[in-house]
Amino acid sequence: MNNSFLDRSHSIAGPGFSRWLVPPAALCIHLCIGQAYALSVFNKPMSQLIGVSAPAPGDWSIPAIGWIFSIAIVFLGLAAAFGGKWVEEAGPRKAMFAAALFFSGGLVVGSGGVALHQLWLVYLGYGVIGGIGLGIGYISPVSTLVKWFPDRPGLATGTAIMGFGGGALIGAPLAVGLMKFYSSPTSTGVAPTMLTMGIIYLCFMMIGAFIVRIPPAGWKPEGYVAPTVSVGLVTSANVLVHQALRTPQFYLLWGVLFLNVTAGIGVLGQASLMIQEMFPLKFLHDTPAAIAASAAAAAGFVGLLSLFNMAGRIFWASMSDFIGRKMTYVIFFVLGAILYACVPASGRAGNLALFILFYVVILSMYGGGFATIPAYLRDLYGTVNVGAIHGCLLTAWSAAGVAGPVLVNYIRQYQIDHGVAKADAYSVTMYVMAGLLVVGLICNLLVRPVDSQHHVTSKEAVIDGVA
Repeated sequence: MNNSFLDRSHSIAGPGFSRWLVPPAALCIHLCIGQAYALSVFNKPMSQLIGVSAPAPGDWSIPAIGWIFSIAIVFLGLAAAFGGKWVEEAGPRKAMFAAALFFSGGLVVGSGGVALHQLWLVYLGYGVIGGIGLGIGYISPVSTLVKWFPDRPGLATGTAIMGFGGGALIGAPLAVGLMKFYSSPTSTGVAPTMLTMGIIYLCFMMIGAFIVRIPPAGWKPEGYVAPTVSVGLVTSANVLVHQALRTPQFYLLWGVLFLNVTAGIGVLGQASLMIQEMFPLKFLHDTPAAIAASAAAAAGFVGLLSLFNMAGRIFWASMSDFIGRKMTYVIFFVLGAILYACVPASGRAGNLALFILFYVVILSMYGGGFATIPAYLRDLYGTVNVGAIHGCLLTAWSAAGVAGPVLVNYIRQYQIDHGVAKADAYSVTMYVMAGLLVVGLICNLLVRPVDSQHHVTSKEAVIDGVA
């Protein structure tokens, strides 16, 4: 699409453009693709497509439906890794445009799979096609935000990535409302809901694509003086993506992200079940009222975790601008390990308030880890290829998206199969998660400045086509 409106050269900001328009443009993308965190609202209705009011022979099982999210997260990581360099070269507008087509197209194809009752088509649509849109959309604004906000990279990336964490707060009620509107005695309303959401998200993501701009060459914020020498982990040089993959720092940060996400995502996926099993509403016995009250309380808990997941992204990323990325992750791992180790005790003591407090802090650091990592990469590798490097690092998210739930689910089931009460079946898991965070702490403490042999000159960066 040479010389088109979507071209990188056509998205350079003109005189008077405010850099504060770029975070809202990024939010248009991230608030939409963050719907992935609300995908579970489709689980029950999709398991009753034939029976409508209850599962019937031929309906899909919950475990089979659960693979939709896993496939989407895997392709998110793959698309971010393999498409990162293209995103840098094509520019944010073309990348956001492509992300909108893939993500919305995935919802449309997925709705067709639901209507035809072909699960493989839902896997292909939302999982593969939508997952590619997730990956490209997730990284598309990162490099641009870092360039616009060299003085506050944590704040900038945190603001955008906060949107991904908060996408479920929009996506969940939107999906539930649409399914209620489209449902009938013969339909759960899933297919038209997915189709409608695909169209709505396409419109909003296109707004972000058309708003976004990249700064002119040499632009700097008023009063900002770029460092001419490297200080600590913050470099004044640049490293291209192929060189970054040859540095030990990349793999240490891969481990940092993988371990932080593994600990958080496994618990996030089981939060509703966990609080119901560890704190059953015994005073109501097993009446329908007890079951409803327990489910409602669990839903409230999950919503609270989502809020702190979102708020932690902006809070911790902004905080990292003042205390540094390395120290921020030290807090994540040390405090996180302590809190995970204390969770079983709060359950045995029946202290629900303490249990909730522990988890909202844990989930704030889970979200903060996602938002802080782009700025950490910028500190180590400079701005030229930070988006592509970030894309490669997100394969850690794909791996953690499988490892976290597997650890929680299988350890819990093993405990129950061997006679452990459901309320106590999470203790070993929590101790394992605490151990993982200790390993993550070690990886983080081993991070050092990148050796100058990997740095490139400005001329080399321009030749590489990304400066």
